[in-house]
Amino acid sequence: MEESKNITQLISREDDDISLEFDKEIKSELTRSTIEEISKSKKEPDWMLKLRIKYFEKAMKLPKSNWIPNNIDLDLSNFDIYSKPKLDHISSWEELPASLKKYYEYLGIPESERNILAGAVSILDSESIYSKVGEELKKRGIIMMPMDEAVKKYDILKDYFMNVLDSEYQIAALHGAIWSGGVFVYVPKGVRFQTPIEGIFIIGSDKVIQAEHTIIIADEGSSINYIEGCFAPRLNATAMHNGGVEVYVKNHASVKYVTIQNWSKNVINLSNKRGITGENANLEWVEGSVGSKHTFSYPSTILDGENSSSTSLLLTIAGEEGDWKEGGSKMIHKAPYTKSKIVSKSVSFNGGNVSYRGLVKVNKGALNSKAYVKCDSLILDDKSKAYTFPQNQVLEESAEVAHEAFTTKMSLDQLFYLENRGFKEKEGISLLVLGFMDEITKELPFQYATMLNNLMTLELDKIGALA
Repeated sequence: MEESKNITQLISREDDDISLEFDKEIKSELTRSTIEEISKSKKEPDWMLKLRIKYFEKAMKLPKSNWIPNNIDLDLSNFDIYSKPKLDHISSWEELPASLKKYYEYLGIPESERNILAGAVSILDSESIYSKVGEELKKRGIIMMPMDEAVKKYDILKDYFMNVLDSEYQIAALHGAIWSGGVFVYVPKGVRFQTPIEGIFIIGSDKVIQAEHTIIIADEGSSINYIEGCFAPRLNATAMHNGGVEVYVKNHASVKYVTIQNWSKNVINLSNKRGITGENANLEWVEGSVGSKHTFSYPSTILDGENSSSTSLLLTIAGEEGDWKEGGSKMIHKAPYTKSKIVSKSVSFNGGNVSYRGLVKVNKGALNSKAYVKCDSLILDDKSKAYTFPQNQVLEESAEVAHEAFTTKMSLDQLFYLENRGFKEKEGISLLVLGFMDEITKELPFQYATMLNNLMTLELDKIGALA
């Protein structure tokens, strides 16, 4: 336990300067010629260049998403849309340069974690720098590789890339145009694999846009657990994350997708995540969002197969004045007897703002489908705020849809009780908040739950007195 706490302190420190070299070839300005140049430099197949151009032209016609506050700068001309580290791609920890090993340790990717993962791909800014696939993955026929390699090797990705993401809003369409890096995972029919695999995403440059794209295909009767770790130290200027995730869960398959997000406080986090389920399939999203200045993340599932199900468990934290963090989820029921559950927990303090924005849609013909939404907000002081923007569209009379929500302030009576039992005020606050979010953390692998709890404890150490 003590080791985990030290790991978390490494993640949370923002005063050290860790410098890495990047190629001079950093492209700015969002133009068609820049998109073409990126594709050419990556030696991509023609179909990928055409896809990029398609989404670039689409994005130029779409307005800014109207739910994003006007005071948040999303002008891409202020960012570099491609940044390539000056590193050769490697496949073992021993090959990492000493400076990058220090960087990994600084960001809390410890030896113990590296040892329990069956496979990992690491992205720094716009490119994959490290990938390791364990022997057990290879033996079971599971494919895991950087997305840049996969699009050149597997033409089948033409049928999947940007196929399930909702590109009808500008942020997602832009992602389709500028994406770089990411992870491709394919699990063969009938292969059920429980050891976690991980994608690690690091932002190391000022003013860069990281736009990795991840695709997971779980074939019939298969299962996989995937962990996404997002990290960044303090940067000298704002950076942006505009990632994309597509999860295809075939008949009788299951996928658990876990995200631990701890970007530094000058990162804008825009996350596009969507999955689709076949017959009797299950997709579970678990997301712990601690870092960044602004976050907009809405993991979504299209329940396309009869008797399929999906769960979304979300934790969103805003602990600084001016923070705007949105956590939400979308469940779209298309087939009969489908089931969905959304549980959102948010915590705000020190003037931070949190909001839940979600959608449950039950299409006509999705007979006897069931949906449940629970949205809880905990406010720790008088300066902070919590908002809820739920939307239910029920077009099938036989469906059952339930929504419950509550917003509450920290109980001073409970805190007083803990203080009378010998706990200091901040220790008591931490205990109460950790209990509030236990419904989410208990679904995480042990080490990640420990890491998230310790990150939360360190964040709460910044809060002033409640009384």
